[in-house]
Amino acid sequence: MDRLKNWWKEDNRYLTMIKAVLMALLPILCCLIHCGMQGKSIGDVYLPASEWNDELFYFKQVEGIVNYGYPQGYFGFNESHALKLSFAAWSPVLVYPWILWGLLFGWNLMSPIICNIVLLTLAVFLFVWLVKPTWKQLGILTLLFCLFTPFARYMLSGMPEIICFSMLIVFYGLAINYLEREKGYKLALLFVISGLLTLMRPYMLLFLLLPMYLWVRKSKWKGFAGSMAVLGIVGVSYVLIKHYLGAEYFAPLFFTDWITTFFDEGIGAGIHNFFGTLYYMGKDFINHTVRGFREGLASGAFFGGYLVMTAILLWQSVSDWRRMRREKKTAQETGEDARLIVEVHLALCFVGMLFALLLMYKLTEGSKHLLTFLAAGIFVVSLMRTRTYKKAVLLGAVFAYLYSYMAVDPYDYQIPFVEEKEVEQLAYWSAVFDGNLELVKENAPNFDNVVVWVFSDTTEEGNRNAKWQIFYELPKGFGISCCMPDYVTGNLENMESRYIATVSGGSIDSMCKELSYRELGRDGDMVLYERY
Repeated sequence: MDRLKNWWKEDNRYLTMIKAVLMALLPILCCLIHCGMQGKSIGDVYLPASEWNDELFYFKQVEGIVNYGYPQGYFGFNESHALKLSFAAWSPVLVYPWILWGLLFGWNLMSPIICNIVLLTLAVFLFVWLVKPTWKQLGILTLLFCLFTPFARYMLSGMPEIICFSMLIVFYGLAINYLEREKGYKLALLFVISGLLTLMRPYMLLFLLLPMYLWVRKSKWKGFAGSMAVLGIVGVSYVLIKHYLGAEYFAPLFFTDWITTFFDEGIGAGIHNFFGTLYYMGKDFINHTVRGFREGLASGAFFGGYLVMTAILLWQSVSDWRRMRREKKTAQETGEDARLIVEVHLALCFVGMLFALLLMYKLTEGSKHLLTFLAAGIFVVSLMRTRTYKKAVLLGAVFAYLYSYMAVDPYDYQIPFVEEKEVEQLAYWSAVFDGNLELVKENAPNFDNVVVWVFSDTTEEGNRNAKWQIFYELPKGFGISCCMPDYVTGNLENMESRYIATVSGGSIDSMCKELSYRELGRDGDMVLYERY
């Protein structure tokens, strides 16, 4: 016993364990505080009260996978569907932790929320265990973590952002640990984590570059050849997943004309288009950022925090490099090798993602992708060794202003809590669905197990969006095809989906009546028809 006790003391593992356990309480503590400030508990969070409709697709797809191996009806847009199986436009790899959670513990409305909290808890614990920060660094981490309110908001949601947050936090903790004591299995794990991240979202390829660099740094040409092989495998896997398991979206998920113009119209036109896109998108980016600081616009707030974090990472990277040059010492001699490599890599990732956002994404939709970078940046910034911690204080002040004081839009910041009227409405529709919708397992996936969600329609009161939250009560295994009204009106008689749900009292409601479709249920928000 004495020998074991001394072994723990020599490695300071007991102290690291205490730090890791204490810091692991942060995620649940932040969730409790955010709910408690509104007189609620975590158990009061209710996904059908949310206005984020992406959550519906993620939830129902995971539900279908957990219960049947894959959804028995197609998920898609304007009746598009994957070439194989029945997933929507996003890679099913994105939600694999939820799938594992559902297989182990079952899947219900609280499952993604509990899983999110557990994942971030494990990520924080592992980061501290791997990196062994000082108490001062943990204090900075605690402050920044609490001020970055998207942590709590996305934990208490059905969005998979926390999965990305957690994996990237562990990735950087493992990278620092590897650089302090290089082991082959750690490098392999870095490739696995960054490879999975790339399969989840393609811009995460930026993080795969770090283990590639580390392998080349260690093994030269052998590492280069191996890295190229891994890159090729991950790239081909992503293309195959996207091609066979992804449904076509309403519009392209990202734009590639800044590349294709070079081949279609020549080098001159390509250069003109490239810099023109940067200019006009850059202007929009700055306008959003200004509105984020002045009005609390969420996309602009994310841009603002991102720019400040980018500046801090670049500032610290250059500062550390110049200091070592001035003192004529290498990073390895000063023990700063791990921190400098991580700082430089993350700074370059921030810059690379900024260009990707301007060139390839819609600004408003792409803004939430920056949160993953910010989440990882918080943990890296907390490790910066400065005399006054002025960079951390600046970042904390920006977070407090943008994500607390200016967090005024309920759509982006309000946690969805249960309300009696919503529970009653969903209870009615649950009875309608259970009593009328038949899951056909033969030749699944098929359109017999698909409900068309008409996104919006025109009524006497004007245009109204459908109450899509009702679809949470669809029977397990059913697919959802989100369709725009012009697609439905132009193809109503020729559509393949068996069921259609549209705005009650709208023009498409009238068309369904005229075609003698069988009405299965109706309330003031929605009406459901069986087409055949």
